[in-house]
Amino acid sequence: MTLFSLARKNIQRNLSNYFLYIASMVFSIVIYFTFVTLKYNDDISALKGSSQQIKGLMSASSVVLLFFIVIFIAYSNSFFMKKRKKEVALYSLLGVRKQKIGLMLFFENLVIGLVSLVLGIVIGFFMSKVLLTILVRLMGYEVVANLTFSAEAVLNTAGIFALLFLFTSLQGYRVIYQFKLIDLFHAEKQGEKIPRASFVAAILGTALIAFGYYTAASDIFTSPIWRLFTVLGTPLMVIGVTIAGTYLLFHSVSVFVLTALKKATSWSWKGLNLIGVSQLLYRIRANAKSLSIIAILSATTITAGGGVFGMYYNTEASVRQMLPNTFMWKGESVEFSQKNVLYNESLTAKSLRVDNEFAYFEYTLLKESDYNRLAQLQGIDRKLQIADGSTILLDASYDERFSHDFTGEKFKLANGDSFHVDEMYTDSVLNFIAAGTVLVVNDKEFAAANADNIKLQVVGMDNDLKQLDVSNEIYEQLPTDQQEGFSSVPQSYKDSLATVGSLLFVGSFLGLVFLAATGSIIYFKILTEAEEDQAKYAILNKIGVNSKQILKTVAGQVAVIFGAPLVVGIVHSSFALIAFSKLFNMDMTKPVILWMVAYSAIYGLYYIFTVRSFYKIVKQEAK
Repeated sequence: MTLFSLARKNIQRNLSNYFLYIASMVFSIVIYFTFVTLKYNDDISALKGSSQQIKGLMSASSVVLLFFIVIFIAYSNSFFMKKRKKEVALYSLLGVRKQKIGLMLFFENLVIGLVSLVLGIVIGFFMSKVLLTILVRLMGYEVVANLTFSAEAVLNTAGIFALLFLFTSLQGYRVIYQFKLIDLFHAEKQGEKIPRASFVAAILGTALIAFGYYTAASDIFTSPIWRLFTVLGTPLMVIGVTIAGTYLLFHSVSVFVLTALKKATSWSWKGLNLIGVSQLLYRIRANAKSLSIIAILSATTITAGGGVFGMYYNTEASVRQMLPNTFMWKGESVEFSQKNVLYNESLTAKSLRVDNEFAYFEYTLLKESDYNRLAQLQGIDRKLQIADGSTILLDASYDERFSHDFTGEKFKLANGDSFHVDEMYTDSVLNFIAAGTVLVVNDKEFAAANADNIKLQVVGMDNDLKQLDVSNEIYEQLPTDQQEGFSSVPQSYKDSLATVGSLLFVGSFLGLVFLAATGSIIYFKILTEAEEDQAKYAILNKIGVNSKQILKTVAGQVAVIFGAPLVVGIVHSSFALIAFSKLFNMDMTKPVILWMVAYSAIYGLYYIFTVRSFYKIVKQEAK
């Protein structure tokens, strides 16, 4: 029997154990191949104004994905090597030379890698049309995606992953030459001592996480911590203390919790609870590192995906906040299609300027009657009656963190006029792009104001997001000097959707890859422990413990390994997303909850699959 055939038989025999590993690698290669394919896709090149943005985003994302895959494969490989040490020792005992054993492991890893690579490229080729369709739909385009073959993408993917698999395959030699024969036989029996809880480490870990949460939830513009560490340094500091606190949380705080559960005889002496908690406590040091990594990965995935999905979800609301009218521009009216037009108004406003020692600000003066007419047309239930010498200020871009509230103050203009600001609203009846901040005065004050008149055209249309053709029709008729101030709801929505949609596409699929790899890492680790515990469960079965009780114990033990990092990751991401929503001043509660539920649901599938595999292993020994 040749080494290659022996390696092939080993793969076939362990295929059930390798399944999730291969599936995760194939999925990773599919996404990487798709990202690279999109760089060379003709349909992407046809998206004017967005093609370079998408290609740049896909290039950056493929680098991030590749970096993560390298870590994932190396981490997974270490589990497989540990699992195979006893088998390697048997080959050595039978007289097989270390060089031959190393070549066998080399062939095994290389075959698994190459099979995954071929499957990933083939599936990626057929999936590229589906993924491209998802991308263009998320970006709001109506382009029909075609199934295209990119030789550049195939060569790029094949070359990089072939080198990666070649490198990881060489790791098999390290196991052969690093350990003595007796060490390989007892590798699975080299357990850990039950750790002693460190009160100092537990307090420090809790304090670090609390500090990270407090800083993340603090206002970026007013917090002394943000000023001290700067805008770039503070997030890095928060990430650092959160990672350190998470490790100490699992390494020390978890010891306190598990020890307390073990000592609580009213709970621990029920069923097999004592056995389950003892198993977790026994391996806590080995699990602490893995659980910390998984918690941080989960937090990163949920934060990035939830933040981008929140922005995508709020795209329309953000556009409408700044642009209450479908179209608006300064200058004379133009001819355009009147289908679906709700109103088409020409207004006379005045342009005002406020000077200070650093710069000047332009404002638009609007008379009360025009405001009331537009408010009625837009469905705003508010009618103004403004006294002489007073004004109502409309600022759609107002943010209490860095905008000044003029309510109750005198608003002085560069032309010498001044008005008392009775009220200030954070919505407007004029588009911010064209009009900026608006001062509304009564018609008498408007006529007396010493400022230049400007002509404003305001158009409202039904089904306005679909009126891109009308937007282009108007824009092309405007003089060059007026095109810059033209504001269009469908055009702004399209531009915003193109940017955020591409980010959502990348974030979603990178998140799925991270999730698949994370679930696989837990799966490998738990199944390795399951094989080590086979004899213990066989003894339990012999003394009368039934299958239902064993399944319950297995499910509970695996639930802790899966649930603890998930809960910590969700809490971490919640505080990070609070900071994110404050920074962008938008409500992300609903989209973030939906994202967390979707993530948890997929994560739960890995849990179910792992419990079934764990139970199957220990039941085989019991039989």
